[in-house]
Amino acid sequence: ECFNSPYGTKYFKAYSETVPGTTTQALSEIAKENKMHLFDIDVPGKISFHESDVLSPGNEFATFDTPYCKVGLGICYDLRFPEMAQAYGKKGCQFVIYPGAFNTITGPVHWELLQRSRALDNQIYVASCSPARDVSSDYIAWGHSTVINPWGTVMSTCDEKEQIVYADIDLNYLDEVRSQIPVTVQKRYDMYSGAFENN
Repeated sequence: ECFNSPYGTKYFKAYSETVPGTTTQALSEIAKENKMHLFDIDVPGKISFHESDVLSPGNEFATFDTPYCKVGLGICYDLRFPEMAQAYGKKGCQFVIYPGAFNTITGPVHWELLQRSRALDNQIYVASCSPARDVSSDYIAWGHSTVINPWGTVMSTCDEKEQIVYADIDLNYLDEVRSQIPVTVQKRYDMYSGAFENN
């Protein structure tokens, strides 16, 4: 998620660029994603981290079209919010990518489980890409970049070391899964429309 900066709130200011800048200009050719959900956690005795000390949340969904399918983008902590993946599914995305750096506390328990849940719930492909683990860093990433299919099955993964993960994305298989268990057309959106509004 921070490929041009070490991951840690103390580094963000020193490595920041103006917008537009060199990095944003290059990435604007692909897509723009503003992390919607900021990683503010406190696990007593293990980790305390507050992105909101230095970052502001984004307010727009980011999608882009490829010759093969429409792709949605989320960043790291966004993976924990099923509504985001659901919105991408409603927008016609068949593939959602989450660059992220879960840590060695939450990663072993949540990283794969959340990816499988987002893929299965929305019958989409999900890919996560993580930095390799650097034990000398202030923030130690879990690693384990992974690709999940619409059935919720791990197609390809790796360990914590620097590696490339490959998987074949088969949109015919996606259609097959959706026709077998058609939750994308059976979901009663009319029942949920007001359920998430703040009272």
